[in-house]
Amino acid sequence: MSAPPAGTLWDVFCRVIDNRGDAGVAWRLARNLAMRGQRVRLWIDERAALAGMADAHDDALVASGTVDLRDWIDADRHDFDTPAGGLGQRLVEMFGCEPPDAVVAARGRREMPPPWINLEYLSAESYVERSHGLRSPILAGPARGQERWFFYPGFTPRTGGLLREPGLAQARQAHAVATWWPASAGERPARIGSLFHYPLAGPLAGWPEAFASRYGPGWGWIRAGSPPTTEARGDPVRAWPWLTQSGYDRLLWSCELNVVRGEDSFVRAQWAGRPFVWQAYPQADGAHHAKVDAFLDRYLADVDSPGLADSVRLAFRALNGSQPAERLVPALERALQPAAGWARHARRWAAALESQADLASQLIAFADRHDGDRVPAHGGCTPGAG
Repeated sequence: MSAPPAGTLWDVFCRVIDNRGDAGVAWRLARNLAMRGQRVRLWIDERAALAGMADAHDDALVASGTVDLRDWIDADRHDFDTPAGGLGQRLVEMFGCEPPDAVVAARGRREMPPPWINLEYLSAESYVERSHGLRSPILAGPARGQERWFFYPGFTPRTGGLLREPGLAQARQAHAVATWWPASAGERPARIGSLFHYPLAGPLAGWPEAFASRYGPGWGWIRAGSPPTTEARGDPVRAWPWLTQSGYDRLLWSCELNVVRGEDSFVRAQWAGRPFVWQAYPQADGAHHAKVDAFLDRYLADVDSPGLADSVRLAFRALNGSQPAERLVPALERALQPAAGWARHARRWAAALESQADLASQLIAFADRHDGDRVPAHGGCTPGAG
């Protein structure tokens, strides 16, 4: 039997709540940790949600054992106390999913328990900076007497940063749209946009077609992750099959405008350094509107043109339902005029984010600092050193 790969072992737990976004972020985290010399066991309750995300490099990580995919249901039958194959040196729960009881119990028996980190959802809201790095002793339930840390992704140095693999900027700069475009996709439009959004209804349902017809000839949309269809001649929206995560990145790099949703594609659109519009996960109480506005406040804080800021803000709000849907196409039309400078602003925003430490590197350092920490005697939440 071959020896297991070297490196600190992380147990990462993920439940797929809706769509495939949680799984996508978990897989990005696993591969980012692996690229930095770590080992990952990714425990997930719907392994099928990962289907199609991995490329050949990712498959090699799995084949080598550097990333070990496990079914969540198997955790309660796993011996986390054994010296070989037991609980890892790091424990991460994605988005407050609560690790299985067997994991919590095994951690409680450790003389030097591994850091337990709750990796939270991404937001630009002000509470993120206040909450990042807080310790939370657990006062009830199976984990009573233990503690965990809250780790928040974000857009400023006072947060955990964003997932960004080594060499991303160089790969993006070397990307050539003309040679990347798949021959099976037919003729490449002169101007390309990508569509990855939640279902649209009412006035928003046909806006991509309306945009293409209004904005001028040669414009085409790629809707990746959709069942292939037979488009009518001249149809500006083309359905593509599901892309790997690296393939989707290259689609974003190739487009003049990207429409994205949720968290993973939202982050990748920013790394693309191209204009984009984000559709936040819709919430019944309208809480997503505050999330969109909080991001826009940061994204547009140093924009060159007040007119561009107004148009981009209006486009985001119209797509998310806090402004009339019919304002979306005219707002995008104004924002994408070369003189408005949106493309330049998008590149500058990506460069500013790239100057900050990436999430995986910060997470490794944070866990190292809190290895073997105990619950404070006074209880309650206290700021962490991270």
